[in-house]
Amino acid sequence: MKIVVIGGTGLIGSKTVERLRSKGHDVLAASPNSGVDTITGKGLAEALAGAQVVLDLANSPSFEDKAVLEFFQTSGRNLLKAGAAAGVKHHIALSIVGMERLQGSGYMRAKMAQEELIKSSGIPYTIVHSTQFHEFMAGIAQSNTIDQTAHLSPAYLQPIASDDVADVMADVALAQPVNGTIEIGGPEKIRLTEIVTRLFNATNDPRQVVADPHARYFGVELEDNSLVTGAKARLGQIRFDDWLSRQPPQKKSA
Repeated sequence: MKIVVIGGTGLIGSKTVERLRSKGHDVLAASPNSGVDTITGKGLAEALAGAQVVLDLANSPSFEDKAVLEFFQTSGRNLLKAGAAAGVKHHIALSIVGMERLQGSGYMRAKMAQEELIKSSGIPYTIVHSTQFHEFMAGIAQSNTIDQTAHLSPAYLQPIASDDVADVMADVALAQPVNGTIEIGGPEKIRLTEIVTRLFNATNDPRQVVADPHARYFGVELEDNSLVTGAKARLGQIRFDDWLSRQPPQKKSA
């Protein structure tokens, strides 16, 4: 089966491509560097020719409100139009747990717009809502750091390892479309302040963590249930501390 992975060289994309190729499928890792640009449309028709499944794992290079909305709308329209012309049987996109609860965020509104395009496209689809990745905790801490203090919401997160996400994306690619949304998350719920404290301790980072209920996350304040999964979610296996213990010693918070 031919499967096209948009964003196929990124964190999740590269791991998903590897898993699907190991199962014997013809997988194209598509990205602007490989000549496939979902914004301009360049190379899309050629990439999708003969494809049965498309996974959209691309992310916006800018998180500014206007730019991120334009990215997901333009990319989504071009990809879905090319997919319909190519006769794609299953369109899959990776999105965010709690996205619909956080519409005060420009990024979350952009993801909502992307999902609405998919749902109205007429192409059978599956949308995967994932919790935040282990790999992005350092970046979240950095974006909320002033001087030597990280001001973070004490709300719960349910972080998931990119390897667990890739396992799910590969499974979904080989399954029938659900024409709906499935949720995935990590095996444990931890307060964001606690996660970052563990990260700082493990990497000998001198910064302090301060719990601030008004601290912003992608531009919005969080509640305890904002970023955790529902009861029917598929849960990953890799706990944050186990993932952290396997990182190279030199890998520290930026």
